[in-house]
Amino acid sequence: MNNLTAALLIIDELGFVPLSKTGAELLFELISQRYERGTTLISGNLLFDEWMEILGSERLTGALLDGVPHHLNILEMNGDSYRLAEPHAF
Repeated sequence: MNNLTAALLIIDELGFVPLSKTGAELLFELISQRYERGTTLISGNLLFDEWMEILGSERLTGALLDGVPHHLNILEMNGDSYRLAEPHAF
């Protein structure tokens, strides 16, 4: 992976579907390769301590969460879902 020049990568709905072992490893590799090279925005509805459920490995989750928060801004949003309130808006 040496062509990671996009200024912004958006990973939407992380946690919506559990990842396979290979998928989790590839996600880790992608985020690791982008570290300090570009902005990565991750959206999801899980707390960090619930990420192991989707990544499937305590080791992988720990490694990812050790590196990601170094340059992390957390935007926590509470309230009703716009998508659920207006299902035909999209």
